[in-house]
Amino acid sequence: MDILWLGVLALLLIGYFALEGFDIGLGLLLPVLGRTPRDRDRIVAAMAPFVLANEVWLVAVAGVLFGAFPAAEGEALFGLYPLVVSLLLSWIVRDAGLWFRRRLDGSAWRAAWDWAIFAGSAGLALSWGMALAAIAGGLSGPAVGLPGLGAGLLVAAAFAFHGWTFASWRLPDGPTGARRTGRALLVSACVAAAPAAAVAAATAPWLLERAAPAGTLGVLSVIILPFTPLMVGAQVWVWRAFGPRSAADRMPSFF
Repeated sequence: MDILWLGVLALLLIGYFALEGFDIGLGLLLPVLGRTPRDRDRIVAAMAPFVLANEVWLVAVAGVLFGAFPAAEGEALFGLYPLVVSLLLSWIVRDAGLWFRRRLDGSAWRAAWDWAIFAGSAGLALSWGMALAAIAGGLSGPAVGLPGLGAGLLVAAAFAFHGWTFASWRLPDGPTGARRTGRALLVSACVAAAPAAAVAAATAPWLLERAAPAGTLGVLSVIILPFTPLMVGAQVWVWRAFGPRSAADRMPSFF
């Protein structure tokens, strides 16, 4: 049973990086690809229908870690406390930028929130990279340091590549000036998810030693696993409903 939940945790973490990675990557590329207000509007509109659905994967990761590997969660939160705070603050800043940028008219208002999207996305990418590096090192060293910063830059580059590929796929006539197929998007998703997959594999023995008792895992299986198809089905619906869009498409009113 503990191996089953280890697989679920790894799948959720990899799924989060593969899906939320392009949202974070688009935020990183917003000053580069969004040279005009209209380009920035289109980039934000491209990610808008996917953001909340992608963030559900992170919530699920936290839930599984808390329920199936409570000892590991405690050690990770304590050892990564500065990075956990950075992740939460970056998440709030990025999402605030997405929600508030169109609440008022005015170029200065929108530009300020566009920079908030970029800053929050950069914070998320760097914090995730440093967190993965610290976890891979067994939480034995400082949470913040040069090796972690290098890992953060690597994750940021992977997310930016994924975001650029996603923009090229969803906005065929958009600011990237290129058109990418679904196969190219799948490749970039694998690139974005590779760091998470590598760390999940490296930390498997450590997690298994900290798994909850078999009885607890059995109860979790009965309560949680039946809802997994619903989450997967919702993702399938989102991707089928919001495919590539032309320049004539309007931006959703909520972003």
